[in-house]
Amino acid sequence: MSTVTQEEIFKKLIAHCKEYGFIFPSSEIYDGLSAVYDYGQYGVELKNNIKKYWWDSMILLNENIVGIDAAIFMHPRTWEASGHVGAFNDPLIDNKDSKKRYRADVLIEEHLAKLEAKIEKEVEKATKKFGSSFDRQMFVTTNARVLEIQKEIDSIRTRFVEALEKTDLNALRQIILDCEIVCPISGTRNWTEVRQFNLMFETKMGSVADEAMTIYLRPETAQGIFVNFLNVQKSGRMKIPFGIAQIGKAFRNEIVARQFIFRMREFEQMEMQFFVRPGTELDWFEVWKEKRLRWHLAMGIDPNKYRFHKHDKLAHYANAAYDIEFQFPFGFKEVEGIHSRTDFDLGNHAKFSGKKITYFDPELNQSYVPYVIETSIGVDRMVLLILANGYTEEKVDKEDGTGDERVVLRIPPALAPVKLAVLPLVKKDGLDEKARAIVHKLRYEFNCQYDEKDSIGRRYRRQDAIGTPYCITVDHQTLQDDTVTVRDRDTMQQERVPIDGLLRYMGEKVSLRSMLEKI
Repeated sequence: MSTVTQEEIFKKLIAHCKEYGFIFPSSEIYDGLSAVYDYGQYGVELKNNIKKYWWDSMILLNENIVGIDAAIFMHPRTWEASGHVGAFNDPLIDNKDSKKRYRADVLIEEHLAKLEAKIEKEVEKATKKFGSSFDRQMFVTTNARVLEIQKEIDSIRTRFVEALEKTDLNALRQIILDCEIVCPISGTRNWTEVRQFNLMFETKMGSVADEAMTIYLRPETAQGIFVNFLNVQKSGRMKIPFGIAQIGKAFRNEIVARQFIFRMREFEQMEMQFFVRPGTELDWFEVWKEKRLRWHLAMGIDPNKYRFHKHDKLAHYANAAYDIEFQFPFGFKEVEGIHSRTDFDLGNHAKFSGKKITYFDPELNQSYVPYVIETSIGVDRMVLLILANGYTEEKVDKEDGTGDERVVLRIPPALAPVKLAVLPLVKKDGLDEKARAIVHKLRYEFNCQYDEKDSIGRRYRRQDAIGTPYCITVDHQTLQDDTVTVRDRDTMQQERVPIDGLLRYMGEKVSLRSMLEKI
C-alpha cells in the first residue's frame, strides 16, 4: 500500500477506536488535552488482557522473577542518582514561519527513513523487473543509485551519532540545514537554534507552600525497582540471577507528542529488571533479547512486521541496547527496549543514598554490585500495535442480509476485549431465554455479551468491529438438540457445538495458555 493509503487507514483506525469504545480524547467535552487519552469499555479490557499476558509470562513462567508495585512519587534524590535531573532532555527546534516545535533528532531520523524508503523503491522496481531471479543482496551492493543513497545515509548517520554523543546542539541544527529538511507545515527551512528541554513533570509535596519539597512525577518505572532491590532480595531470599517486574504509570512532558497513543504524556510501562553477576550481562542480554521477541511472535502476528534495531547512541547507563520495532501504519517504530544497564543504577543509588547496595554471592564467596538487563515495553504502544495489526477492511460474501464489506479487528483471541457474544436468532419462541442462560453459564470464565437487536448479520458485524473472536447463535434447532452454532470471526465459518461442551470448547480457543506455551 502507498504511504497515503496507510495514513488514511490510520485515521480510520483512530475514528474506529472512538466510535466503538476503545479510546477517547481525555476530557473531550472541554476540547480535550493534547496527547492524553482515556480508555473506553473495550480499550480497558484489551489493555488489561495485554498486561496479564505480560505479567503471567514473567511471573508464572519464571521461578526467579517476582513482581512489585512501587509508588509514583519518589524522593527527588532518586532522579538525581538516575541521571534524569541532569540528562533527561530532548533537543527541540522551532520553525519561525509555522511556529511549530519539533524534536531535532526526530526530524533527522525521519529524513533518514525517507532515504531508506528510496532504496526500498529501487529494490521494488528491480524485483518487478527481474522476478524470481532477483538477488536483493547483490543488487543493494552493486547498484549505483542504491550505493549513492546509502553513502548519503551513512554520512548523515555518522554526523548524527557524533552530535548526539557530544550533545552538540549546533551540529544537530547544521545537519537539518545541510539535509534541507523542511517544516511539514510551512514547507520552509526557517529554523531557530536547537535547545534542550527537560521532560519531567514537577510538583510540590508539603502542606505549606514555602516549605514544600519539589518532587517529580516518575518518567519511568525502573527506578522504583532499583530502590527496592535490597527489600525484595532479602525478603524473598532471592539468588542471583533474578528479576523484578512492575507495571505502572509514567509521565513525560513530551513537547512533540503525536501518532495517537504511540507517544503520550501519561502512559503505562511494563518493565522487568534482571539482576546478574558482572561479566555475564551480555550473555543474559542475548537471552532476553530473543525471549522477548518470542513473546511478541507467540501472539500469531506476522514475523515480518517485527525487527530488531541496534541503538546508534547508547544511553549513559548502557553497554548494549536493542529495540524491538513493529511496522505501524506510520513506519517501523519501537515498542520494546532491551538494555544492558551495567551497575550504573544500583551503584549510583548507593552513592547518592549513602547506603550499601550489594549482593553476597555464596558461590564466589564475595559481594558485588549486580549488573542489570532491562526489558521495557509500553502498554499503550502494545494496544496500538494490536489494533493496527488487527484492523481490516475487507470484501466478503453477503451474510444474512448485510453488505458485502466489513470492518473487523483481528485481535488475538486470548487478548480480545469480549471473548464471545451469544445471539438469539430471533427474540421469541424462548430463544432469548435460552441465550441468556448460556451467557449466565459462561460469564464466570469469559467476558461475554448478549445481543438481540437487529438482524443476525448486523449483530455479527458489530462483534467483528470490536474484535469478538466467536459468536454463539441460538436457533430453533437449539431447542431440539441443545446445540448452537459457533461462528469464527476471521473465517466466518460456523460449526455446531453442544451447549454442555461450550465451556471447554471456548476455553481451548481463547486461553492465554496457548500463547504462553510458545514463549
